[in-house]
Amino acid sequence: MQDHAAAVAATGSGTELLDSAVARVVRESGASVAMLYLLPRNDTTLHLAVLAGVPGQLASPWARVPLSAPMPVADAVRLRCLIWLGSQEELARRYPRAALVLPYQFALAAAPVRTGAAERGGLVLLWPGSHPPQATPDEREAVVRGCHGIGLLLEQAESSGYPVLAGNQPRVLPQPEPPEPDRDEAVAAAEFIERLPGGSCALALDGTVTYLNDAAAALLGSEAGDVCGTLPWISLPWLDDPAVEDHYRAAVISRQQTSFTVLRPPGQWLSFHLFPTDTGISVRILPTSEPGPTPVPAPALPPSSGVPSRATALYHLMHLAATLTEAVGTQDVIELAGDQVMPAFRIQTLVVMTSVEGRLRVEGRRGSHPALMDRFDGAPLASPTPAAHVLTTGIPDFYPTFAELEQAYPSAGLRNAVAACAFLPLTVSGRPIGSLVLAYDRPHPFEPEERALLTSIAGLLAQALDRARLYDTKDRLAHSLQAHLLPQRLPRIAGLDVAARYLPSTRGMGIGGDFYDLIRLDDTTAAAAIGDVQGHNENAAALMGQVRTAVHASAGAPPDEVLTRTNRLLTDLDPGLFTSCLYVHLDLAGHSACLATAGHPAPLVRQPDGQTEVLDLPPGLLLGIDPAARYPTTRIRLLPGAALALYTDGLVEAPGVDFDDATAELAAHFALALEQDMEAVADTLVRYAKRYTPGKDDIALLLINALLRPED
Repeated sequence: MQDHAAAVAATGSGTELLDSAVARVVRESGASVAMLYLLPRNDTTLHLAVLAGVPGQLASPWARVPLSAPMPVADAVRLRCLIWLGSQEELARRYPRAALVLPYQFALAAAPVRTGAAERGGLVLLWPGSHPPQATPDEREAVVRGCHGIGLLLEQAESSGYPVLAGNQPRVLPQPEPPEPDRDEAVAAAEFIERLPGGSCALALDGTVTYLNDAAAALLGSEAGDVCGTLPWISLPWLDDPAVEDHYRAAVISRQQTSFTVLRPPGQWLSFHLFPTDTGISVRILPTSEPGPTPVPAPALPPSSGVPSRATALYHLMHLAATLTEAVGTQDVIELAGDQVMPAFRIQTLVVMTSVEGRLRVEGRRGSHPALMDRFDGAPLASPTPAAHVLTTGIPDFYPTFAELEQAYPSAGLRNAVAACAFLPLTVSGRPIGSLVLAYDRPHPFEPEERALLTSIAGLLAQALDRARLYDTKDRLAHSLQAHLLPQRLPRIAGLDVAARYLPSTRGMGIGGDFYDLIRLDDTTAAAAIGDVQGHNENAAALMGQVRTAVHASAGAPPDEVLTRTNRLLTDLDPGLFTSCLYVHLDLAGHSACLATAGHPAPLVRQPDGQTEVLDLPPGLLLGIDPAARYPTTRIRLLPGAALALYTDGLVEAPGVDFDDATAELAAHFALALEQDMEAVADTLVRYAKRYTPGKDDIALLLINALLRPED
């Protein structure tokens, strides 16, 4: 049972149902690579489920893509549109992080997979670098049709009670089988290869050598049997250079010919010419007396069976360095480290520990044994544990076998958890701030080169973690300040079911000027307000507090008078910031509402029968611009069972999406929640916002449902 559970976690559940659909869209679109992501219900991260056209290790940095990430597939899902990138230059302009790690020529399409209102994932397709900059209508139609078919399969699986789930590793579709030659064709092909000058070699798409003729073996200075079935940069020490593997990656991803020159010690220069197809790579090896335009010198250090190739390590480290620049909190840093470091170095468990008041504290963990260090959580720094020792001394410890760990720390108590492990100091400006624990399920020899790489990674993570902890501290301060400026709780008003939410932006300090308020006036009347002060800093928050106070002081007056008084106050203060505000006077006995807006988005109104629309309100000038501004009012019927949704623009604004279209989509979600109470509806709309808006602006939401009063 445990083996079965582990297999399901690794490969997912039901992903094989998608094989033919993914293969079909690749075939019909003419793409060379496909990456299908699934979006679990109530999740905000896309998970790579099915991969075709490239080996799994090339896609591992993108196994998990947050919807908020600046990546094509995340934007395609959030914006619900097909994104086309026809060149590497366009990729670099729109998505610099992805272009930094993939500096190759290819065309890319990303499209959402959805059924009705349900977002189910996204599909990424790559075409060879020879593809024209524009997609043809047939290609676009094939992508859209393929996403629709995949969405239907996912919907059918879910409705049958067996939803398709992505695993920790994507399902990699097998390469297309080349045509089987008859005997005469095989003999003719072999004779043709032998007549060619130089040597001939074949690689699978994952880089392993599948064929090597005698001439190629002689040029490489090795026996064919020693090279076939291996990665050449692993079995041939003089090929272990990042530039060599980078040329292989370029050939696989761009599907274009690439060439390079390498020095085979002591003095033989060889030129390699790679010809990629969908089934593998043909390689011609020729002796040359002069280095080519891109010579690759022999590396100084030999390879090791326990160390990933330097190109693989650099590939993941470059991606890690790029993504860490976008990490804002401690958990972001830990998640990104797990995504990049663990696959690059074949690590099963990663744990980050820090020091808090003289004791160890687990900040986060990833992998197959997530509770690995829990027994040390809270242990004094003076305790005889490897994590404490590394944190206090700043000296890394490597234990290739559990026996060596047990000998050094007999009371470690990790016998059933690790077979090998490394404890690395997280050091900033010479000061250890924590420990990085890396654990393996099998004995693992730590060669000198790998130890240096892992120590460097720990230093990179330490700097990111130190910045993240500073951000977390500021974020907690911001939330505390925001919480005290906003209502601690909404008043209970007979005849109303209400709910409110506030979400700070994910950028900056998390402090902003969005606010909401509900004010009880008497037994049959109430007032509601929502607004947005320009900016995301302490000045905006302070002005927001003043606006709330001004609205409270005038509450009960007609809406136009409330906004007029508040506007005069702000123009007198001249804060240099403008404010939008919507004020609503609720007459519960008369089943009506009177509204006025100062440049704020109009609210949604949902009738008792579920019909939902955006109210058409006459515009009013933003507060704080013109002291003589006037604010027209609008009166509407608010029958028992009707509901209002007041919100700030952060709930609907997203790059590339028309504001009216986004508001209509929000209205559709509001309408679908007809039978829910306002607290549940608020949760529904917040989930919507987290999925489809970038989170760069604050969000305030106030929901008001008119109930049937006993005296009605």
